[in-house]
Amino acid sequence: MDKKSEEFYARLKEELAGSADWPAEYLFKFIVPSDKEKIVQIESAFDNMGAVIDTKESKTGKYTSVSINVSMGGPQQIIDKYIQLSAIEGIISL
Repeated sequence: MDKKSEEFYARLKEELAGSADWPAEYLFKFIVPSDKEKIVQIESAFDNMGAVIDTKESKTGKYTSVSINVSMGGPQQIIDKYIQLSAIEGIISL
């Protein structure tokens, strides 16, 4: 992980720590190219977590937004999930 990413995740962890009492519900939002395999990769990362997943294709059908509402144990668990999913080619985390 590069220095810029490390700084981003450190700042995110600090903000998350002060924003809620953990465990808490967290909303992940991603945009990926409309590729069934990539969407399945995202969804499978939240298997057996009781996540509510909503997908919506863009008007042109080129991209799909994926929203995941799930109970997370704490800020580090959220950051670990973002890092895990960053390996998916073309994914944008919002």
